[in-house]
Amino acid sequence: MHRLLVEPSLLDAQAVVPPKDAARHLKVLRPKPNEEIELFDGHGRTRVFHWRAADGTLADPGATTAHPAPAQPLTLFACVTKGSRWDWTIEKAVELGTSRIVPVMSARCIVRLAPGERETKAERWRRVAEDAARQSDAVWLPEILAPVDFPAALALVKTCRRVFVGALVKPPAPPLRVAIDASCEADGATASGGLGLFVGPEGDFTPEELSSLLAIATPASFGPTILRAETAAIFGLSVLAALTSR
Repeated sequence: MHRLLVEPSLLDAQAVVPPKDAARHLKVLRPKPNEEIELFDGHGRTRVFHWRAADGTLADPGATTAHPAPAQPLTLFACVTKGSRWDWTIEKAVELGTSRIVPVMSARCIVRLAPGERETKAERWRRVAEDAARQSDAVWLPEILAPVDFPAALALVKTCRRVFVGALVKPPAPPLRVAIDASCEADGATASGGLGLFVGPEGDFTPEELSSLLAIATPASFGPTILRAETAAIFGLSVLAALTSR
């Protein structure tokens, strides 16, 4: 079934004139008369309408379905990588059910963004996320922040219950799966607050950044090989998503 992202208020209407972005997608999709189209608002609600080709509207809706928010919201803190690699990271993070994406500008980031550029970049990344949600049947869109400098990211880490970071430390950190299980057991079954993953840049954290991060985050091993930044992000999110959905 084709899917379109719309403003929440449109899901409550009995007939919808597709807004500009949705109309553009419909033109590409070329739905047949009376074909079912699912509208979703990115906030957990979906509703199926029927395409009325004669007047270009979506009408005769079914019941609205409200999908619960994730019980364990996941936040990805990731240092911004180059070009299409970052877009790919956002796309896969959406597919894995990430609730919040915090783009981070650390000392060794290859990508450098001036403060005036950051919100513009974030708007484009939100469109990438919307496309990924449309294609993957996701019903919740993640919050995507404008890029923040490393110190500001540390303040946001403190808003999560636990944040895991892939780090080479002595003694060696436990595997991510073990670190998650141990942390959740220590917190107890009724612990509230989401979990997070922090991934460094291509050039790794500086010693000072890693020290400040490990003061508030839990180190974990991502395996015996060195992963690229975008690989580490998706590996870590996959493990977190799998273990927290049990």
